Amino acid sequence: MSEAVPSESYPVTDRNRVKRLHERGRYDRESVHAILDGAMIAHIAYVIDGQPYCTPTAFWREGEHLYWHGSSASRMLRAQRDGLPVCLTVTHLDSLVLARSGFNHSADYRSAMCFGTARIVEEPEAKARALDAMVDRFYPGRSADLRASTAQEIKATMVVGMEIEEASAKVRGKGLSDEGEDMDLPIYTARYPVVQVIGAAEPCPRLPAGTPVPPGLAGFTAGRRLDELMLENHRIRFGGE
Repeated sequence: MSEAVPSESYPVTDRNRVKRLHERGRYDRESVHAILDGAMIAHIAYVIDGQPYCTPTAFWREGEHLYWHGSSASRMLRAQRDGLPVCLTVTHLDSLVLARSGFNHSADYRSAMCFGTARIVEEPEAKARALDAMVDRFYPGRSADLRASTAQEIKATMVVGMEIEEASAKVRGKGLSDEGEDMDLPIYTARYPVVQVIGAAEPCPRLPAGTPVPPGLAGFTAGRRLDELMLENHRIRFGGE
């Protein structure tokens, strides 16, 4: 049975409830969406003929729908044509935590878990829009500057969509957490922040001289945090969804 929660939150059910360290659980859409939108890669878990699989893939969110793409020859994607229950997860590792005991070693992180039924996007115009949205979600405005996809390229690519039926986030951000009686032990302890950042661009050697950097790539500066850039680009493409 679902618990009563505010309308801005996902319903809390036996499927998405955070059962261990429940105080770290978040069910509000703002928290879940921020974790999703700050990532480029998700892991999608599903079962085909009794065998569990988990596939990493690029994905994006539009409102309450998640999308990803892959090869039309993919068994996983073909199995989703008629609807396949899936669980999509995203994790950001924020720090490594060294404690004075093995039990208290930990990590700071932000994670989200979304449940729904994945289905193939069949309608040609909807599929073409989704493929453009995928490019623009990561690189704002870029699809308009690219060579148009050929019919064979579109045919070879499959797009999958899933409405978020239930979701939850789990967040740890407290850093060091030792037992009180351990605090004076002469054991080195620390928190090591972990950040994924953009490196300096490496243009193609055959790029014609004078080719300008598109305005949509202005945010891709060396040293910029990837999760912050992805959040910014999502807002540029989809607004405040």
